[in-house]
Amino acid sequence: MNYILFDGNVRDQLLPFTFTRPVADIRVGILTIREKWELLLGFTTTTVTEAYLTDKFPMVELEKNVLINASFIPSENLAKIVKGLSENQAVFLEDEPIAFFTSEGQEVDFDAYEIIQYTYDDILRIEHSWDIFSKNHEAIERDFELLTKGRKSQPLAASVFAINPDRIFVEEGATLPLCSLNATDGPIYIGKNAEIMEGCTVRGPFALCENATLKMGAKIYSGTTIGPHCKVGGEVNNSVLFGYSNKGHDGFLGNSVLGEWCNIGADSNNSNLKNNYAEVRLWDYDTEGFARTGLQFCGLMMGDHSKCGINTMFNTGTVVGVSANIFGSGFPRNFVPSFSWGGSKGMTTYKTNKAFEVAKVVMARRNVAFSEIDAKLLEHVFEITAKWRKG
Repeated sequence: MNYILFDGNVRDQLLPFTFTRPVADIRVGILTIREKWELLLGFTTTTVTEAYLTDKFPMVELEKNVLINASFIPSENLAKIVKGLSENQAVFLEDEPIAFFTSEGQEVDFDAYEIIQYTYDDILRIEHSWDIFSKNHEAIERDFELLTKGRKSQPLAASVFAINPDRIFVEEGATLPLCSLNATDGPIYIGKNAEIMEGCTVRGPFALCENATLKMGAKIYSGTTIGPHCKVGGEVNNSVLFGYSNKGHDGFLGNSVLGEWCNIGADSNNSNLKNNYAEVRLWDYDTEGFARTGLQFCGLMMGDHSKCGINTMFNTGTVVGVSANIFGSGFPRNFVPSFSWGGSKGMTTYKTNKAFEVAKVVMARRNVAFSEIDAKLLEHVFEITAKWRKG
């Protein structure tokens, strides 16, 4: 069967992260949403997404296809039902389609479909950018069970102080010579060739993905995912780094999400709680206003390729777009448009030729090429976000 993941109606609510990727490629838990579906379905997937993303994330349609709403995180129950769909069948959660069977060229009319209502209570859905960190605890738990079922962890070194070691899983090639791991409140997953340097203290649920590094003395609280090839130091609480991003030094990151190829300067901090303890509001790209999150704790949402200088301070509920470069004293605005250059004293436009020069150098350091497809994609993001830049 050919499985295709589609963005659905929540794509704009997941900006700035979906400026540069389909919903399916958001990381929450240990794996991306796509990786979860592929593992449970036993098939690779392609994507229906925005036209400008299709060169990098193509769609393959065959004679028979099942389309899946990528905002839904699969469980074994859901994956089993999706795998069992046949012609003119669809699975819904109330009025929202989760998945449906379609033939090549077919006009989809759900009135003509047999609708299967999903009644299990294991639904986990990513509908807003803040869901990525606020639902990360549960997503790590699910992925831990999925990835470790029937497998045996590499042994922990004698120098590791471990609480509840049965809930700690270490993949081949990982090194953790002298650290403290507490899996009392949730599992801890250490990916292949990952490194936890000396003096780190970690509380689960926690995921350190393949080839990622925790720097010496890092303090990591529950609900945190450090994506592949990331380097992290200082204090981190309930945050998700997608991959290839760095927060290599002291400073606090809490209730936050960083995309790929981000860098947080030394001693930078974000606020995750307002002084008056009020509900946090976040910039909404769709309404062009600030949306209620229902959360008391909410920090920094930073899109791909964005960076900040040393000692940067971010207010509670700050949204930074793609390829922004922030520096200087004081607090920048709590919405920083994509391709912005500056800080609290004002912003100018970060021209694409300069941004791409940096991206090429940064990616080359990890042996990843900045391609023409990447440049074309980011040029489009530059154009569609121009209305929010003033200079």
